[in-house]
Amino acid sequence: MTQTNVQAGDIFIFYGLLKQGAADEAGALGLEVAGEFLGPCRFRATMLDLGGFPGIVAGSALCQGVRWRVKDARVIPAMDEFEDVTDDPATSLYLRRKVPVLNEAGAETGEQAWIYIYNQKTDGFAILPDGNWPLDRGRSRK
Repeated sequence: MTQTNVQAGDIFIFYGLLKQGAADEAGALGLEVAGEFLGPCRFRATMLDLGGFPGIVAGSALCQGVRWRVKDARVIPAMDEFEDVTDDPATSLYLRRKVPVLNEAGAETGEQAWIYIYNQKTDGFAILPDGNWPLDRGRSRK
């Protein structure tokens, strides 16, 4: 379907509905089986409230996320579908890109991780100044 260059052992940063314990965690994806949640991390971006789910765009705010390591890369097409990633960057809701993983102080750890970056107009959406999407705040985009 989309970019398939993710391999077992790669790290993702989840910051919204894919976070472990999120109100609308994508349970059908089997993230606990296909990978391993590794704990909190930070990354730099601007986090937006898109109306029941978050999105990030380029920015310098210190945002909060959760690291997840891929065990079975066959889950990636389903994750991309959940995040509305398509082969056409013009219409894709999110794009999957790599970013540096940061520690609590905002220093780079040396690790790179995949993250889903919002890819549509951001006019009118509120910025989350603390860069944190609460676990109980989400609701389905579908």
